[in-house]
Amino acid sequence: MSLRYKAAIVGASETTEIGVLPETSETQLHIDSAVNAMNNAGIGVDQIDGIASTMNPAILANYLGIVPKWIDNTSVGGTSFLIHVRHAAAAVASGLCETVLCAMGESGRSRVGVARRGVGGQRDNSYPGQFESIYGPLGPPTLFGMGVLRFMKETGTTLEQLASVAVAQRKWSNKVPRAMFGDLITVDDVFNSRMISYPFNLFMCCVVTDGGGSLIVTSADRAKDFPTTPVYIMGTGESVETPIVSQMYDMTHSAAFQTSSKKAFEESGVSHDDIDHLMVYDAFAHLPIYGLEDLGFVGRGEGGAFIEEGNTSPGGKLPMNTNGGGLSYTHSGMYGMYAIQEAVRQVRGEAAHQVEGVKPPSSRASEACSWPQAAWSSPTRSPTNKAGIGMKSRSRRHMMSPIASQIYREQRE
Repeated sequence: MSLRYKAAIVGASETTEIGVLPETSETQLHIDSAVNAMNNAGIGVDQIDGIASTMNPAILANYLGIVPKWIDNTSVGGTSFLIHVRHAAAAVASGLCETVLCAMGESGRSRVGVARRGVGGQRDNSYPGQFESIYGPLGPPTLFGMGVLRFMKETGTTLEQLASVAVAQRKWSNKVPRAMFGDLITVDDVFNSRMISYPFNLFMCCVVTDGGGSLIVTSADRAKDFPTTPVYIMGTGESVETPIVSQMYDMTHSAAFQTSSKKAFEESGVSHDDIDHLMVYDAFAHLPIYGLEDLGFVGRGEGGAFIEEGNTSPGGKLPMNTNGGGLSYTHSGMYGMYAIQEAVRQVRGEAAHQVEGVKPPSSRASEACSWPQAAWSSPTRSPTNKAGIGMKSRSRRHMMSPIASQIYREQRE
């Protein structure tokens, strides 16, 4: 079943605050973002009959007083929320429910109300704990670093190009008040930040924060009844590869990126040349480079130079990660929700650092003047699970983000 124009995002909001929130638990972050999203959509809990979350949906249902007709608890890492939107779109399109709350909240920095693995002498029985961490890697920086070094050797990508990713992200976050880091930086600043795990300096690694976000998804037919600008879903795709980095088929690219994006492009009917705005997951500086190449925007080994030349920075030919991304804006552990939030803001024309040409025109006289936009985001804790979603707005322009892959638009043609 094609989901092209079958559903729309009609409510979107992050938690009231993001950053360092030691007084707020993960459950509270979920509820805060959920209430904010419902307020944004102009609805109450009585109109929600579907729930999608990496948290047990029963907890949210009980807290909010909802008895849902449909639930989704898919949890495959940072792009789980892109997959939630895809599944929600399928649910409302098929009549399983009418209005879905996709909720997310994480106390990634303060760890309030978070179960801890492998502490106090207890064994870490997670999949990575059993088959990867026992061999010595000390978290994602050491795991990703091995693959990145191989990628650099094979493609000629330089450390300077890796650092330029962090520099480009700051050029966007510099005008985003909620960003964790907004000061402009240079390649030398990146190299002068402390070494974490070669080749990653501190500024090449994502920030660690608390926060969350939620979305309201409904059918395309009902979307016009909401007070907000509907963001119609044009194309979607999803895939998984492995939950542990060491078992990727090839550590120099993502097979799941390629699989999900191909499906999203096919379903949406748009091409790479139609995309004006891109959201690619960036827990570490290499991921936007991988994303550009695996999504087909540039050839193998060309992603680093493409970013270094300013093509993804403000004023560039392909604006990317316009909130500052996980490197500068926020990253509470699973970043995908924040990528969708920024994609929605850009399509609606509400972004703090709005991309020229993506913002809908102030005059709404003609629905025929419409533009597709797509957003792609990559994985967080499960760096090899990919999904994407697309959105539609009112101009002949597009926007993107990967692991689950999706494309959106504001007005239907």
